[in-house]
Formats: sequence, C-alpha cells, structure tokens
Amino acid sequence: MIVVDDQAVVRAGFAAIVDAEPDLTVVGEAGDGASAVELAAQEAPDLVLMDIRMPGMDGLTATRLITAAATGPRVLVLTTFDHDAYVYEALRAGASGFLLKDAQPEDLLAAVRVVASGEGILAPAVTRRLIDTFAQGAPPPPAVTGALGQLTPREREVLLHIASGLANAEIAATLGVTTGTVKTHVNALLTKLGLRDRVQATILAYEVGLIRPGGMPAG
Repeated sequence: MIVVDDQAVVRAGFAAIVDAEPDLTVVGEAGDGASAVELAAQEAPDLVLMDIRMPGMDGLTATRLITAAATGPRVLVLTTFDHDAYVYEALRAGASGFLLKDAQPEDLLAAVRVVASGEGILAPAVTRRLIDTFAQGAPPPPAVTGALGQLTPREREVLLHIASGLANAEIAATLGVTTGTVKTHVNALLTKLGLRDRVQATILAYEVGLIRPGGMPAG
C-alpha cells in the first residue's frame, strides 16, 4: 500500500497503523499527487490511500491517472469533509471509496482490507448521501451508457439492487438465488460496463437515472 498526504505526521500515523498489521504493508509514502502517480507506477501497490486536497497535483487528478489502467491499484480516498463535491468526483474518477481522516484505526484497517480485496466502500450512509447530492445532473460517460443495453434483464436487476445499497447476500435472498449466482451476475455486469467495482456501478445507476436520490429505483 502507498500512503499519500501532504502532512508528514498524518502520513506517518496512517503508515504506522497499517504496518502494525501482519497482513498489510506500506511500500511507500508521497506528499503530493505527482509523487503518488510516480510511486504507484514504480511499486505497483494493491492500494493507494489518497488525500484529496494537496498542493500541486491534487488527489483527484492523481486518482484519475492511477486508476486509468484496468490493472492499476485501487484508491481509497481520505478527506476531512464527508459532504464534498471533490469526494464525489474522486469516486467518479475511479476511487473505490472514501474514509474520513478522523476515522478510528479499526475502521481504517477494515476499509483498507475491503478495498484491497476488490470491493468498494459503499455501505456507510454518508457515502449514499454524497452520491445522492452530487450525482444528479452529472453527465454519464457515453460509452458506458451505451453498454447498459448489453446487460441481461437479471444483470440490470442486480445493478439496481447494488445501487440501492444491498450486499450480495441480501440480493440473493431478494431474488431467491444463491450468493454465488449473484457474484457471477455482478462480475458480468461490471465487465460489460467496464467498471471497477460496486461504487462505480452505483454512481452509474444514479447518473443514468436508474436510481433516484435516496436509493429508490426510478419509475
């Protein structure tokens, strides 16, 4: 993992928390976005813990560059504010979730493990509120919008449930299928839409009008 923050003390604190865990390792630190992009290319980490507001290249631009490649590391955004257009733009740029800087160590570690495993941090109500606020009126990528037509009716249904905040087990119970079947549908729809994870799928569902503010299916 790489830790990116313009404050050295903050970087050291996060790095110490992560490095104390036997299954997690910090391979580098950066104080700005440009250094983060360079370091990510050199170290090829599984995850980048990214501050948004930094001098020079900010975390938003760095996130977009780092996640541009399909095989690039996942990004977990750090922010002081939980209701910030920059956070939404970071999620839209490819980040797999965000975490407040004052989060408890156990919450930080849980988020790191979830995102590193390939999932997105979406469950907290604050993330849903953020998407509710900023997704309205945002122009969806034309290529991704067109790809929606490739989804099967079941995959589209699963997409709606993801965007409504349901976990795989909850979707399985709702549809009367196994969790494994849901995972298959999730992987298929993410591949067809060219999306990295459930966070990106949720943002898309909002942007194209499949989901209304509050997580309710449209019409």
